[in-house]
Amino acid sequence: MVTLVEIAGLLLLICLVARYAETRQAVVLCVVLGVLASTALFRLQIPPTATETAAQGAFFALVAVAAAATGGALRRLETRRFQAVHEARLGQRLQLAGDLHDFVAHDVSGVVALAQAAQVIGAEKPEKLLLLLQQIEACGLQALGSMDRTVGILRSGDATAVLGREAADETQRECHGLDDIADIVDRFRAAGPADVRLIVDRSGEEIRRVPREVASTGHRLVVEALTNIRRHAGSTPSVTVSVVVGSERSQPVLTVSVINGPPRVIEPGGSPFGDRGHHRSTGLEELAGRVRALGGTLEFGVHGGHGWRVTAHLPMD
Repeated sequence: MVTLVEIAGLLLLICLVARYAETRQAVVLCVVLGVLASTALFRLQIPPTATETAAQGAFFALVAVAAAATGGALRRLETRRFQAVHEARLGQRLQLAGDLHDFVAHDVSGVVALAQAAQVIGAEKPEKLLLLLQQIEACGLQALGSMDRTVGILRSGDATAVLGREAADETQRECHGLDDIADIVDRFRAAGPADVRLIVDRSGEEIRRVPREVASTGHRLVVEALTNIRRHAGSTPSVTVSVVVGSERSQPVLTVSVINGPPRVIEPGGSPFGDRGHHRSTGLEELAGRVRALGGTLEFGVHGGHGWRVTAHLPMD
């Protein structure tokens, strides 16, 4: 009886060593403990025949291997769990970086544009300074709100690892959608001299059938494109933003496009965007990856000589 208890203790120890010990140490210790467990009964009585001795030793050796395999399986499960948490946190950091780039940079660039306008207009029309200051305040508050939402998404993402799908659903509900594009366009129009047009082709319930992820990506495209226009082509006289729900090959598709005309002032070299052209935008590269992940296509390039166009075709199924 005592020997069986000893064997059970050795098997438990093998399992724990395989689960928690460093890999090399675990291999050595499991071999030693396995030998002890498979030969423990021999201290009481050696079987009369070599066959029985081998069979008894092989049986307990297999039991020891099973204990080690159980510990190893638990180790692998824990490793996978840590990897999943690490990947989730990495994804949250990337999402945070994207949100900061898209939303906060858009609002801050609006503050800069309004401040520059105030410097020009202040001397000539001081009565308009109050309006510009109010607009600067509104853009600043919007930037703070974007930062709060971004931090909230990050916190919800951290909670997802603990609380599961419910927290993830809450995060999804906080995403921006197509209905927010009008507000983005209005704020862009108020911050600059450009004639900004918003064309939304909604056909009844079709706009409501746009999946949340697709709508969020369309919103992100508009923010990224307008931010780039403000940074690199601030003197452009016209901007057109269009959101169209149509079909391609009998499949519903959301097409979001932002087109700006040639800026009034073109930098040396003939490029309306200077050395930091739109085509080098990190935000556009990240946006292209997001569009591809949804099965869509993103096109951007020179339009009408010195203008610029960004268009995404996003399948809704």
